[in-house]
Amino acid sequence: MHGRDVRVLQDYLTRAGFKTAVDGQFGRGTARNVRAWETEEARKVDGKVSRPDARALRVTVESSSRKPLAAPATGKAVVGPDGLAVAPTDAPPQVQAIIEAGNRIAKKPYKYGGGHGRWEDTGYDCSGSMSYAFHGAGMLDQALDSTGFESWGEAGKGTWVTLYAKSSHAFMVVAGLRFDTSGRASQGTRWQADMRSSAGYVVRHPEGL
Repeated sequence: MHGRDVRVLQDYLTRAGFKTAVDGQFGRGTARNVRAWETEEARKVDGKVSRPDARALRVTVESSSRKPLAAPATGKAVVGPDGLAVAPTDAPPQVQAIIEAGNRIAKKPYKYGGGHGRWEDTGYDCSGSMSYAFHGAGMLDQALDSTGFESWGEAGKGTWVTLYAKSSHAFMVVAGLRFDTSGRASQGTRWQADMRSSAGYVVRHPEGL
């Protein structure tokens, strides 16, 4: 009772809420968590994983991963398993609109100059992505390049939205999440929970946000 199938089982148990070491060995800890899962699911409690048990566990995990993420109550947006941002319920309407627009292109490929010739494009560069999000919120009529964002809005960090711009790149932080084309290459989405260095960037924010 060891090998790849056991590692998959241990991973599924962890994702179902029963933290299990993924070592490929069906030891006492794994058996204990199997029994705990069986108890919670009202299945026969024997610590053994039959084919029906394996199918049921897989369904439980996959169904859980497809559930929409609940909106956080205050302060900070979160990135859902689908790579899209969920705005906090207390965010101003404009912030929610920025996030909604950003979600529409969050997974679109990077395209140099994308979003500057037309709003609906096949891909977007860094400033084109930001311009699209602000346009979707009714805050921008014409796309700006990175240099343009250096003087847009007001100086300094905002309460809800902060822009970081320099001639070679631009990104922004919206309700605590980074919206950045550089993240899409590694994570598949422009929304990132982690931050990056802002050294060398001009820091701005939209008026009132």
